[in-house]
Amino acid sequence: MRRTRAAAASAVTVSLLAAVTACGGGSSTDGGSNDSPKTLTYWASNQGPSIEADKKTLTPELKKFEKQTGIKVKLEVIPWSDLLNRILAAATSGQGPDVLNIGNTWSASLQATGALLPWDAKNFGKIGGKDRFVESALGSAGETGSDPAAVPLYSMAYALYYNKKMFEDAGISGPPATWDDLVADGKKISKDDKWALGAEGANLSENIHHVFVLAKQHGADFFDADGKPDFTSDGAVAAVKQYVDLMGKDKVVAPGNAEYAQNQSLQDFAKDKTAMVLWQTAAATLKAHGMSDDEWGVAPVPVQSGTPGAGKDVNSMVAGINMAVFKNTDNIDGALKFVNFMTSVDEQTILNKTYGSIPPVKAAQQDPAFNTPALKVIRDTLATSAAPLPQVANESQFETAVGTAVKELFADAAAGRPVTTASVKEKLDEAQQQMPKK
Repeated sequence: MRRTRAAAASAVTVSLLAAVTACGGGSSTDGGSNDSPKTLTYWASNQGPSIEADKKTLTPELKKFEKQTGIKVKLEVIPWSDLLNRILAAATSGQGPDVLNIGNTWSASLQATGALLPWDAKNFGKIGGKDRFVESALGSAGETGSDPAAVPLYSMAYALYYNKKMFEDAGISGPPATWDDLVADGKKISKDDKWALGAEGANLSENIHHVFVLAKQHGADFFDADGKPDFTSDGAVAAVKQYVDLMGKDKVVAPGNAEYAQNQSLQDFAKDKTAMVLWQTAAATLKAHGMSDDEWGVAPVPVQSGTPGAGKDVNSMVAGINMAVFKNTDNIDGALKFVNFMTSVDEQTILNKTYGSIPPVKAAQQDPAFNTPALKVIRDTLATSAAPLPQVANESQFETAVGTAVKELFADAAAGRPVTTASVKEKLDEAQQQMPKK
């Protein structure tokens, strides 16, 4: 049954992508036009601890934009579990927003549909130029060699958050630097209903992010140089097995995490049930769950050996949120003004401070707020040891197929079923068969 659901999800994504190519997107029913752009519709991704928290953060900023330009912005904050399907469905119907946030890993997939406005030199000129943005952030904005399909809005990377008291109680002096260290420390912690590491085993995107990094550390990619799927290489198989083994073989992740998909691992961390979590910019959410800043520390994500860096020492994907414009919006001038506003130094500083992320606009990074110990780890990771997920048209299908395979392997581990190299390779082969054939 699980295999059928995975195939169905992939098929839906593929069919929607095909339909989007013909239909484009953008709103034409809200009273705006290039001559008199009175209204814009904006879909924001859920960045804070709740939808309501994001509305509280964004609404005053949108009022500033309205006061400056006379353009009212209709806001909808969409949870990550719904966002990609909402974007694809809106584009096929032609009843989408004017401006929207997208996960940067989707940039190339959505670019391939033809629904998004290309950010050529002319359009970048409307928002102050391409050189304002950090190069690594632009590297996850669309297919290599093409004009970007979106503009970077928030930059993030993964870090290891650890509970200081739980480490002290276990007699551990500091955070682990290697995976062997993490497992060894984890076995000291994982007892008496306490667990070492939290995971979101049913969250497809989280699964992809972690196995992509581990594949890099094993010298592998999930796509070859021509952009063709290569899910069953020795390195890719080893990466997936290592990740799932944290629950199955090493027993440092609670079996119940196999069902987590909505940030429950962060709640467990804040409630002293779990000592570590691998996360992007968790500070604001931890605070919302009642955890004070001095209760947790932050360190780079472990590597196999040595220190984080390039090649086999990559320890994060280049995470972040991009802002895109639907190409057939009736409010193109207003949409460009809005992107310019949201990427201004003032707004970049305000919003990235709130969300605990790093501004992809270089000038905004000069604010002292982005030099905290936690954000320094993230900045250093982005600068030296993060790599972009494959910028290929089939990336979203990759997330669905391989992310589901990892989810199913976590379910096996939670149920006590053995997860072997052979069973991992079989799952990944099934995932590869679900990818579109060129």
